[in-house]
Amino acid sequence: MVFGMYESEFEAYMILGLILNFLFSFMFGLYLTKNIGMEEMIKTMGEKKQSFLVSLSIIIPYAKMLIILYRVAILQFFFLNKGYTHKEFWIYLTQNKSEEK
Repeated sequence: MVFGMYESEFEAYMILGLILNFLFSFMFGLYLTKNIGMEEMIKTMGEKKQSFLVSLSIIIPYAKMLIILYRVAILQFFFLNKGYTHKEFWIYLTQNKSEEK
């Protein structure tokens, strides 16, 4: 038993978590692409690297999905509600403070 579940149940939760991770990431990327445009995203993308913990979160079921939902909340509450654009959010996600012009 792993965390009070049989191994097959735990594996099923992990697989479902990975599927949801990729689904949420894909849908969020598609949403940003629709609102910003692929060419504009490529042109304004910075060199900001994800933190190690975000990269490591892919092996923890549902962790990356929660990170995507956190980013959606930041987009809604701190950017769109304050009058900023999707492009400004994209720049916030991909550029370091030192890269800003």
